[in-house]
Amino acid sequence: MSEIRDITLAPSGERKIAWVRQYMPLLRGIEEEFSKTKPFAGLKIALSVHMEAKTAYLCRVLAAGGAEMHVTGCNPLSTQDDVAAAVAAGGIDVHAWHGATEEEYTAHLCAVLACGPNIIIDDGGDLVNLMHTKYTHLIPNVIGGCEETTTGIHRLRQMANAGTLRFPMVLVNDADCKHLFDNRYGTGQSVWDGIMRTTNLIVAGKTVVVAGYGWCGKGVAMRAKGMGARVVVTEINPVRAIEAVMDGFAVMPMAEAAEIGDLFITVTGCRDVIRAEHMEKMHDGAILCNAGHFNVEIDLPALEAAAQEEYTARENIRGYVLPDGRRLFVLAEGRLVNLASGDGHPAEIMDMSFAIQAMSALYLVEHRDSLTPDVIPVPEETDKAVAARKLHAMGLEFDVLSPEQKAYLGI
Repeated sequence: MSEIRDITLAPSGERKIAWVRQYMPLLRGIEEEFSKTKPFAGLKIALSVHMEAKTAYLCRVLAAGGAEMHVTGCNPLSTQDDVAAAVAAGGIDVHAWHGATEEEYTAHLCAVLACGPNIIIDDGGDLVNLMHTKYTHLIPNVIGGCEETTTGIHRLRQMANAGTLRFPMVLVNDADCKHLFDNRYGTGQSVWDGIMRTTNLIVAGKTVVVAGYGWCGKGVAMRAKGMGARVVVTEINPVRAIEAVMDGFAVMPMAEAAEIGDLFITVTGCRDVIRAEHMEKMHDGAILCNAGHFNVEIDLPALEAAAQEEYTARENIRGYVLPDGRRLFVLAEGRLVNLASGDGHPAEIMDMSFAIQAMSALYLVEHRDSLTPDVIPVPEETDKAVAARKLHAMGLEFDVLSPEQKAYLGI
């Protein structure tokens, strides 16, 4: 039985889902195909992804394919209660609400896994971690799973290297049609959407410090530059640091950037990126936020310990008054700012990402007898098929090789 805040919110959530569906032609096509072929008939899918409108539509696409869906969110602040209500009203088992405590969040994950899933769709690795710790007795039911984000893939690789991963997991985030677009253009736009709607401040003229220059960091820095900010990048990888320099950005350690930054955005997937010694150097009014999956990139316990006073400066903005009178502001409790303070990535971007998810789940079912417990890349043909569908949906065509060209290239 679903656990949500208020089922009467369903009409509002339904409008959100209808809106994004209009701009997700790939998923609409897959939904039509799945409705006919029913590839997931008789199977249970446990899903933990940010519970907002695009995810809701993915759940309906998988359900159209015959799956019995059991779903929850992957972040306590990214669940939209009206969307959760709409999904529940449509007959899908939902366990999620906005602002869940740590205990409630874990209970929702457990409620989803209690169904004994055959396929797991994870975002950050919490479901897979619970399966390998608390629900090991259900592992024989699992065909495999799909991981949506970089942080989850880091956790999976650690398990695979240690020999503890007990079922195959498809690395959705590593697909070109996911990270090249979702991480760069999706994060790049949605992070600034969350920041601007939360702060109501101008970006132009500010010094923006972007911690991490992976695909997400590239997108965040690119959009900041486009809006007139001075951009500083901090990195641990010297190759990426050079890339940032050649892309036109200043590069320096966080210890130096802390002295000049107006707005700090962490997007590394690591912990303690902004620490007490950095906060000691920040000017009055500096704003900190995080775009990594977990709220560990900013050392909030250290900031809380140092502050003489805490207060709500504005909805979703926490103010910290330090002993010398400086005020530092943290957005969305240090959680994913684009989802905890916004609606997440644009629908057209998630259309590609979730098309990869849906096709990866199909791949698991079709190859269930030949897969072994390991991390599995998204097949290249899946990537290219999704890209081709996206181009066609945009009304665009692309060249193909002639037989002579294929022979010349040895294809």
